[in-house]
Amino acid sequence: MSNQAPNDTRVIPLRPATVPGPALAPRQAPPAPRSKEPLWRDLVGDVLRRERLAQERTLKDVADAARISMPYLSELERGRKEASSEVLAAAARALGLGLTDLLSLAQDELTRLSELRPARSRTTANPRYNGLCLAA
Repeated sequence: MSNQAPNDTRVIPLRPATVPGPALAPRQAPPAPRSKEPLWRDLVGDVLRRERLAQERTLKDVADAARISMPYLSELERGRKEASSEVLAAAARALGLGLTDLLSLAQDELTRLSELRPARSRTTANPRYNGLCLAA
């Protein structure tokens, strides 16, 4: 008995077969990569750091006032951690802000960054909505 597969085995190619010769069209360059959307945690972290530095306060001072660890606050500011609403509220209070102030400043930063990015074509002619919407 032979272990070889019969010649009539059906093979489904993963790539389309190429035809050699002049029938091939020249390869097109891949589309230019789109600039990445900013992450919410990066925006919030930037606002926390900017507010802390504007008040000339140390990480330790703000972390102690917010009752969170200094390394965790550092990771929040660098956008490495996604904070809960309770932690964000505590960090905002430690900086003399309300949670709404913090989120509003982050939304302003998002709006500013989106205006700097090249506009993508939209299929609808709806006016741009400049509001804040958070969903859980």
